[in-house]
Amino acid sequence: MRKLVYHVASTLDGFIADRDHDVSAFPTTGDHVDEYLSSLRSYGAVVMGRATYELGLRFGVEDPYPWLDTFVVSRTMAASPHPHVKLEPDGVDLARRLRAEDGAPVYLCGGGVLAGALFDASLVDEVVVKLNPLLFGDGLGLTGRLARARPLRLASAKVHDSGVVVLRYAVDAA
Repeated sequence: MRKLVYHVASTLDGFIADRDHDVSAFPTTGDHVDEYLSSLRSYGAVVMGRATYELGLRFGVEDPYPWLDTFVVSRTMAASPHPHVKLEPDGVDLARRLRAEDGAPVYLCGGGVLAGALFDASLVDEVVVKLNPLLFGDGLGLTGRLARARPLRLASAKVHDSGVVVLRYAVDAA
């Protein structure tokens, strides 16, 4: 059985994008960046919501993780812009199928609404938050609305010179 890991950047006030779904204020230089890029090699698949995928499309990136099995959860996209990127209408069903397989962990890279649905279905095993020294005041939340509180257990914390703190949590059973 594979783990599903929500690996996400957040502001100190809990937003993964600003109110316009922009992430350009997040620091893109510093020692935390190499760590993040290296960690991507530990995953076997990536799952993201449509809005997260469309962030890359704005810059012409059709296949953001070519070495991973890539899934975009969307009920509105008619076709995938890239043959390697598979569209799935139901994130909960997809996560159940992927977790049931053998292999490397699944990287849930966003968005907040999808993450909330997967937390509510008890499908997220681990959370890695790259907590950035930044405040948005408003925007897209880390999880959207949750049906109930989800206890987390801190597994590790690392402070980078850039001011980014990487927090790794295990998700306790419901």
